[in-house]
Amino acid sequence: MNILLQKYRILGKKGEGTFSEVLKCQNIKDGSYWACKKMKQTYDSLEQVNNLREIQAMRRLANHGNILELEEVIFDKKSGTLVLICELMDMNIYELIRGKRHYLPERKVKNYMYQLCKSVEHMHRNGIFHRDVKPENILIREDLLKLADFGSCRSIYSKQPYTEYISTRWYRAPECLLTDGYYTYKMDMWSVGCVFFEIISLHPLFPGSNEVDQIAKIHDIMGTPEPNILNKLKKSRGMNFNFPPKKGSGIERLLPHASTDAIDLIYKLCTYDPDDRMTAKQALRHPYFKELRDNDKRQALLTKPKITLEKKEESSPTPTKTEEELPSPKLEKPVDKKKEAEVHIIASLPKPQSLPAHQLFKDKRKRRRRLGENPPTYNSTSSSFFPKVPIHASTINPSYHSSSFPTTFSTHNATGQLSLLPSINSTYKTHKNPTTKTKNMFGHYQLPQLGRREF
Repeated sequence: MNILLQKYRILGKKGEGTFSEVLKCQNIKDGSYWACKKMKQTYDSLEQVNNLREIQAMRRLANHGNILELEEVIFDKKSGTLVLICELMDMNIYELIRGKRHYLPERKVKNYMYQLCKSVEHMHRNGIFHRDVKPENILIREDLLKLADFGSCRSIYSKQPYTEYISTRWYRAPECLLTDGYYTYKMDMWSVGCVFFEIISLHPLFPGSNEVDQIAKIHDIMGTPEPNILNKLKKSRGMNFNFPPKKGSGIERLLPHASTDAIDLIYKLCTYDPDDRMTAKQALRHPYFKELRDNDKRQALLTKPKITLEKKEESSPTPTKTEEELPSPKLEKPVDKKKEAEVHIIASLPKPQSLPAHQLFKDKRKRRRRLGENPPTYNSTSSSFFPKVPIHASTINPSYHSSSFPTTFSTHNATGQLSLLPSINSTYKTHKNPTTKTKNMFGHYQLPQLGRREF
């Protein structure tokens, strides 16, 4: 505790569980507030601490918006005391609904359950299942929900049977009650269904007083399962499987104010047979969450990074950026490495077949005359050309050429000769609807190799 008190000021007690107590504390250095989870058990070594499932799980599941963040682990070797410093939340779901007389707004319930399903999906996708999902372990701060307390978690890939007595009884799946530890990560989904019902109704779904009563309460509402389902659970603990056939009262009767989609989702989460029970990923795709899924998609589109100029250059040398997105031309600045790389990309394109000299001269002359430039001179003995760069009149941007390429660049062509790329006149006007004549002109435009006489 001495190490803890050197860094944090204890402000009060937040809660207490079987294996730990939670304190509210303040960082002495920066004044920030945190939750301090002090373990009641003592530990012998740092290695033993690092091997704790809770710490390993929180580290693996870090950086998800709906998983409680672990800020720091403080271990006092002398006393064997272990403390986990976690982010501070306002309350848990049990505290939220305790003593309430009015139902929570459906929008708030839907938002909380969507976040809970996302946290469970992230956890299962990373090979961990919680085994103790209940309102006390689900923390909230305003509209934000986070899953906490991973002290009972296990690896999805670990070997069965697992611990028999695990998870709070009211949220325990039938396979946990009827077998000697032969259950899977699907037990978490049953618990999520029970929590869902409790948030909507403000009352627990199956509040059994013991394990036999727990099964009876499940059957009272959900009905007794089919014989083939019970046969799957024959690895039992000697409990009587000869349940009298009973048709359950159903969840609808208990939730007259809930929507049809909400009731359907609870049924699919609280399916008796774990093989038929919905996964977290499937739950997120349920129609009940359609509006929130659509919001997520819109947010993803808004935050999606724009394609950079460099990425576009990799796929095609044709510029498509608008003039406003590019810097103004500054030809007097020296060439940087990025621009040299762009020139290299253009110069290394596949070499096309050259046009006849007289045709090239004719087309070039027309273009120069159109742009108001002096007629070029042409060396008919030159037969090597730079590869043709595709230029589309509807997309060409004069500021792109003048800012990306200065007046001349040094580069090497396929034959290893030093050549120069001429700049394109910045006064060039784009053609929204190019004529056949202009199409033909651009289709034949090629950059010649210059080393004998400037074009």
